[in-house]
Parts: sequence; C-alpha cells; structure tokens
Amino acid sequence: MNIIISGKNIEVTEAIRSAVIEKLGKLEKYFTPDTDVQVTLSVEKERQKIEVTIPVKGRLIRSEQVSNDMYVSIDLVEEVIERQLRKYKSKIIDKKQDITNFQKSFVENEYLEDEDIKIIRTKKFGMKPMFPEDACVQMELLGHNFFVFRNAETNDVNVVYKRKGDTYGLIEPEC
Repeated sequence: MNIIISGKNIEVTEAIRSAVIEKLGKLEKYFTPDTDVQVTLSVEKERQKIEVTIPVKGRLIRSEQVSNDMYVSIDLVEEVIERQLRKYKSKIIDKKQDITNFQKSFVENEYLEDEDIKIIRTKKFGMKPMFPEDACVQMELLGHNFFVFRNAETNDVNVVYKRKGDTYGLIEPEC
C-alpha cells in the first residue's frame, strides 16, 4: 500500500505522518502492495480534518472525519474505512467484480456483518405549521442538527438541517 500524505493549512510533521502510517497501515491486510491511498490533512479554525481516498477498480473508498484533534480524526477515519471494506466485500463477491486491488485473504475470509440496520427507537410528535426560519431557531434551541416541521407556506413536511460553516439547509418534497 502506498500512502500519499499531503496537508492544507497544516505542516505534516513526522509525528502526524507516523500516526497516519501506523493507523492506515492496519488496512494493508485488505489491499495489494500497489494500491495507492491518498490522505489529505487540513485545518480550518478549530476543525482538524482528514480525508482518505482509495481508488479501486471503478470505485472509490472514501472517508472524511473532522474533530478538534487531528489524532482523533485519524483514529475515526481508519475505523470508518474498515467498516466500509467489510460491507464492500460482500458486494464484490455478490456481483463478481474485479478484486485485483484486494488481498486474497480478505476476499476469502468470512466477516460477520455487524452493520445490520436496526431501528432502536421510534418517536412521534405533533407538527404545528411554522416558517423555515422559525424551524431553524427551534432546532438550535433543541441542540439538534436537523428538525422536521410542517411548512406554514406550503403545508408540506420539510426538514431544516445544520451545514458546515454555521449555515442551514432546507429539504422540501418534490410534488
């Protein structure tokens, strides 16, 4: 595996480089030695971000993680990619896709699917009509990153959500 590390607004120190290589090195058991792994580290205000992209025969395995500590972001990104690979493996085998980028042992081993989707809680609530701006205020008061509401202008169910950079988004249904 060839790990290519670059930085935006951050000097890639030897300590950070070592942490990235150590964590992402755990992924070597999945890939062939000639697989390239693109790693981009960046800092924006208090946000320490790592982006990892692994191109494999017509697909991209990618994860982006953000936290207040670069080392925490590095830990998170490795876990997410490993989880993606376990899911992706079953798709490779089911569709008989090209497996040349993957280690033979990874493709042949059985991994337990611990990523089954389970709904563990159902919540019901009344929705009084409100304007999207009021829904954003309500969302902030609740401390959530999204809020479902009935739009007072259209009477449709909409969702407002918090975006990066302290901006908001609105999801409206198409009729």
